[in-house]
Amino acid sequence: MKTMKTMSRNRRDRGFTLVELLVAGAVFVLICGAALSLFATHAPMFNKQQNLAALNIQIRNAVAQLQLDTINAGSGYYQGTNVPELPLGLTIQNNITTPCNTPATFTYGPNCFDQINIISADQTTPASHPSNGAGGCLDTTKSPMYATPVAPTTAAQLAADFHTNDQLLLVNAASSQVNTVILTQNGSVSGANVQLNYSPTAGFPNYTNAADPAFIAVQPNNKLGWQFCPTDWISKILPITYKVDTSTPSNPKLIREQPSGITANDVVVSEQIIGFKVGAMNWNSMTLGGTADDELTYNYDSKTYTICCTTPGVLTPEPYNFSLVRSIQLELIARTNPNPDPSYVYRNGFDGGPYQIQSVSVVVNPRNLTMNNH
Repeated sequence: MKTMKTMSRNRRDRGFTLVELLVAGAVFVLICGAALSLFATHAPMFNKQQNLAALNIQIRNAVAQLQLDTINAGSGYYQGTNVPELPLGLTIQNNITTPCNTPATFTYGPNCFDQINIISADQTTPASHPSNGAGGCLDTTKSPMYATPVAPTTAAQLAADFHTNDQLLLVNAASSQVNTVILTQNGSVSGANVQLNYSPTAGFPNYTNAADPAFIAVQPNNKLGWQFCPTDWISKILPITYKVDTSTPSNPKLIREQPSGITANDVVVSEQIIGFKVGAMNWNSMTLGGTADDELTYNYDSKTYTICCTTPGVLTPEPYNFSLVRSIQLELIARTNPNPDPSYVYRNGFDGGPYQIQSVSVVVNPRNLTMNNH
């Protein structure tokens, strides 16, 4: 009896039988297969959510930067007692061409996007008074002009602030008419004044400047002037431009561009942009139907700005008159990278592409553009 008990105990101590190992292995394979299948099913969903979260953070950061710059539009101008109102603080270039993208290749071209130029004065350069050098009024269709410094700034100090390719904004102190020129040389001292050479504007009747990067004087508008006198003002401006770079059509990028000296600093704010629109709410403006814009809607075509009503019941065209702008609406749409897999069946509702999209729309009221409405 002792021998049989010992043998039975030894048999149990030998471990699993082959059948038991096979059954355990089969169960292990089934569990691993189920786990891998579950992982394979949920990995794309996880990646999709991660991509959407990253995209959402990206465009919200971009809009936050846009808001920060836009709210300060029109800052830094010299506030003399003889300036009736602030000059313009921003300009908008609306593109309304449709269609502008190529659906087959998921690419976008330059006519798909708006551009906004946020204008402020260079606060390191003192404002000065313009003249023709003989104490008379300046004609922007002719170069040069002469800047008279305001005490205690000296002519030498003022001349050192002006460089080739700097952009100047001229403001009529009586009517707030404006024009802008680009310097072709550094400023130089001329007696008590500073001589400024520039590319002249066009002549009568438009006085436009086709080379204006800030879009102030590219198109004819009712705020453009040509004559600026010694009681008027010169401000050196530093526009900040937001535009979409489509040099790589498969990856349009929102760019923040700001001049620095005689060069430009381009910073990529957001990638894979497929929509960028800028609408303006204009002071004392109405739609063709007679409904006040400043109560209901934003205008997304700057060549159709109007004011009401010099003649009762009649709208007056004010194309490209950006001094009317009091509020803007920014709309930004971005996408995840297009999925190259032909079996990927998802298509978004915006442009029908095989990618997810996120959008942000925000209204900004620039703090400097809400006064002196008369």
